[in-house]
Formats: sequence, structure tokens, C-alpha cells
Amino acid sequence: MMKDHIDEQRETTTAQRAAAWGVHLYTATGALTGFAATLAVIAGDYRTAFLWLAAATFVDATDGMLARLAHVKARVPTFDGGRLDDIVDYLTYVFVPVLLLHHAGALPPGWGVAVASVVLLSSAYGFASEDAKSDDHFFTGFPSYWNIVAVYLLALGLPPMVNAGILLTFSILVFVRIGYIYPSRTPVLRGLTLGLGGLWALMVVAVILALPDPPMLLVIGSLYFPVYYTVLSFTLHARRSRRA
Repeated sequence: MMKDHIDEQRETTTAQRAAAWGVHLYTATGALTGFAATLAVIAGDYRTAFLWLAAATFVDATDGMLARLAHVKARVPTFDGGRLDDIVDYLTYVFVPVLLLHHAGALPPGWGVAVASVVLLSSAYGFASEDAKSDDHFFTGFPSYWNIVAVYLLALGLPPMVNAGILLTFSILVFVRIGYIYPSRTPVLRGLTLGLGGLWALMVVAVILALPDPPMLLVIGSLYFPVYYTVLSFTLHARRSRRA
């Protein structure tokens, strides 16, 4: 009887560790979607590239919840899932979107590479900063949502010089220590944020599917969530600053 109990405990532990490794594998699939998106960019198929990036975003939005449910830190203490997540995020949120914008001719001729370099370097700093994510679930500095920025720049069809100005502005904001909400974890208005974010995600996918000429009313209408996200982030940042 005692042996059966010990064997049952061992089997449970093995299953738990397997589940934890499964979550890490799930996170790592973001690298595969990033690679698929890169191939689509090279082929000039920007719609498909964005759809692969959307898939990577879905993985990123859900792997944290799965990691907490599987207690990955306790089950696989020798593996840094956060580092894996950062590597995948830099690929899919930064590198591929910047490559897409450059390949699509959305950056100024002659110095588009310089603009792309500023974005890549600023986000490298942002990812490596010790305060990139705060203990109260905020991102510090612009959280490198370049995949979203790229969708809007292509959908709006703005002039390359305007695109460059927008990209450089956001690159500067990476260094400005403003707290931006972590939609799935910041507790204030989390339900409302997730609800509005879910609807917005559907609208963005519709915009992507309609590229290269999406309905402008849909594009403009979908900006409600970036506006909401920014206003809430700045409001909560001011509240945090007063408390500090």
C-alpha cells in the first residue's frame, strides 16, 4: 500500500513537470510564428505576416495564465520562462514588425534603416531594463507594441516621413518612465479592459484581413482602445506618482 502511494506521488510530480514544460513549449511556439511571419514579409505578403504576428500575440496573452496555473517556477526551477518570453516577444513585437515596415516601403528612402535601427535599439534597452515590468503589474516606458503600430501605419497609408516621426516619438517614450497597464494583470478596471480589448482585437483582425485597403471607418473606429489604454495608463501613473 505504501509503495502504491509513493508511486502515485511520483506519477503526479512527473505529470506536473510535464505540464510545466508544455507551457514553456507553448511559449516557444511564438518563435515559430515569428519565423513564419518573417517568411511572409520576405514574400511581400504583409496580410499573412500580420496574421502570424496576431497568432504570436495570442500565445503571449495566454501563456502567462497557463504558467501560473502550472506553477512553472516551482515545477521547473532550472528554466527561466520569463527570459524565453522576452526573446520571443522581441522577435514578434519588435524585429518582425520593423522588418515589415522597412520591406513595405513605409519608411523614408535613404534613412529608413536609421529609423528602424532606433526602434530596434530602444526596444532592446526597454526589454533589458530591470524595471521593465513593475511589481504592481505595469510596463515601464512604451511597451514596444510595434506590431500594433505597424498595423496602423500600413492601414492608414501615412507618408513615410510621418511614419518616421511616429516611430521616433514612440522610441523616445521607451526611455520615459511612465507606467503602462498590463491588460491581463493590472487590477484596476481589468474586466472592462479585457472586454474592450477583446472587441478591439476582433476589429484589428478584420483590418488585417482587409489589407491593403481596409475600410477607413473600421481603422479609425478601432483606435478607441489605444486611446482608452493610453488615458487609463497615464491616469493610473499619475495616481501611483502621487502615492510615491
